[in-house]
Amino acid sequence: MADQFGSKKEAMLFSQRIAQLCKALWKSVEKDWQQWIKPYDLNINEHHILWITYHLGGASISDVAKFGVMHVSTAFNFSKKLEERGLLTFSKRENDKRNTYVQITEIGEEILLKLMDDYDPEQNSVYNGVLPLRNLYGKYPDVLEVMAIVRNIYGKDFMDIFEKSFSNLENDFYEEDGSFKKKEEKKKTEAAVSLE
Repeated sequence: MADQFGSKKEAMLFSQRIAQLCKALWKSVEKDWQQWIKPYDLNINEHHILWITYHLGGASISDVAKFGVMHVSTAFNFSKKLEERGLLTFSKRENDKRNTYVQITEIGEEILLKLMDDYDPEQNSVYNGVLPLRNLYGKYPDVLEVMAIVRNIYGKDFMDIFEKSFSNLENDFYEEDGSFKKKEEKKKTEAAVSLE
């Protein structure tokens, strides 16, 4: 063990350091996240499910559980609540009757976009905790080492979906007057103006 992992003491100190830092960070993230989504009567799992189904263009309950880091029954039960509110639809696929799939509805997508608009960086303690570093170095801290740890725990598929959601935000949206707009809406508006 000493050859591969270093000493047992070093391994324990590292593990406990990560555990305590992650717990402290999660407490703050959880509070910020709950405050952000509270006006829409959503909990963190429900918001995460909407986020995942939106960025995957629909997903199996198994994929929602995997990428949402939740138990399959948790993913199913919270997805059912979202379906009851008209934010998701359930379906089976012709070629895959074993799995249940969820798709975000137009109403669910509208709520997700409103939530993006409602995001207030000044009310986010983690963001505010990062600001001194951003101001000092001119950029946000790289989290490559953390991402590498997560990739080693959850696998490449998990990180691919993680990156896809942020790539979608970067590529599919633009910000105008502090609001998020879909780029396809901008193209429609520009086309309509050019026709006039």
